Amino acid sequence: MTLHGKTALVTGGNRGIGLATVRALAGAGATVHFTARSAESLDLARQVLGPTATGHLADMTDAPALAALFQQPFDILVNNAAIIAPIGRILDISPQDWALNITTNLTAAFHATQLALRHMVAKGGGTIINISSGAAHRPQEGWSAYCAGKAGLAMLTRSVHMEYAAEGIRVFGFAPGVVDTDMQVAIRASGINPVSQIPRTALAPADHPARAIAWLCTAAADPLAGQELDIRAPDLRAAVGLPPLA
Repeated sequence: MTLHGKTALVTGGNRGIGLATVRALAGAGATVHFTARSAESLDLARQVLGPTATGHLADMTDAPALAALFQQPFDILVNNAAIIAPIGRILDISPQDWALNITTNLTAAFHATQLALRHMVAKGGGTIINISSGAAHRPQEGWSAYCAGKAGLAMLTRSVHMEYAAEGIRVFGFAPGVVDTDMQVAIRASGINPVSQIPRTALAPADHPARAIAWLCTAAADPLAGQELDIRAPDLRAAVGLPPLA
């Protein structure tokens, strides 16, 4: 698996699945850039990654900052940045918090996709990976915003495929499963819905979905373009080289 000569951007690449994906793409030979929302988180990621990747301070909801970031072309875009809040039943959360989730998880991903596509279409191809979720297809109590945003992102994946596959754009929706990340800490603390009851010992390591994401960036994944994929699928795990699930 080689990505030599490719330039990638991972949004929210400072921790969790994003950080592991930065490492996986760099390990496959790509030149990798990533974003972080705060100077503190950016510095921490730089300490971990060293010279293997280039970090950028950018909140994905900041349209001018996003436009400035995409002045340079990327061959690969991983729309990973996302938030889980607000967690709560519909009558218990504010419209403002609900809207912020949609802005972060869906609108910002659309904007990044649009900016990346301009360069990708001009040069004849590129890869976009939208980090999806089982929540895109199955509602979970307390997650109305997150589920709605991920459902919208799944439709964005299909729309990009329909409109730009003929112009060399490979797009995938990828559900990474239940992974040991800071988001899962917030989910467990909420105590809402069955996902919050999953013990940390049952969570997958972040490098498993990261390996799958790097594989999706290679030509081996071409037959799967345009689809919503789930890391739990046995055929996908075998192709990536991940162990079967118990």
